[in-house]
Amino acid sequence: MQVELDGTHRVTPLVQTPFSEQNGIISPDGRWLAYEANDSGQSEVYVRPFPDVSSGHWQVSTGGGTRPLWARNGQELFYVSPAGALMRGGVERGPSWAATTPTLLIKEGYVTVTGGFAGRTYDISPDGQRFLMIKEGGGAEQAATPITLVVVQHFDEELKRLVPR
Repeated sequence: MQVELDGTHRVTPLVQTPFSEQNGIISPDGRWLAYEANDSGQSEVYVRPFPDVSSGHWQVSTGGGTRPLWARNGQELFYVSPAGALMRGGVERGPSWAATTPTLLIKEGYVTVTGGFAGRTYDISPDGQRFLMIKEGGGAEQAATPITLVVVQHFDEELKRLVPR
């Protein structure tokens, strides 16, 4: 679906097939829509031209793929394999879609939430040099460390206190 940001907030279908499509993300140059769909019977990552999504359709992943993410420079497209590995495909700049065969970037062992949550569970730093990912637990070094979560409410006020202008 897409939402008009012109004040009308009109919602219209963007990709509409009998299959399940989700996790759509537009390339940084605004030319391509990457998303996952189960056209083949399993989730795969696809790319279509944007905004005219009906003018092309290419499968990017092989053997399954979910949660696509563009590199900030638009020259790479990442996704998660069914085993939890992070895959990378190079995107060639040009008038039509062209990409390299996806390759393994980070091996499996990272959290891939299934069931009710289908959103992306990783991100890339603005400079494209690092990924933020959640690693699977269960290792010997993790067993001794209790799981904790620190929540800072009104962090902006705390930040103002710690870093006065």
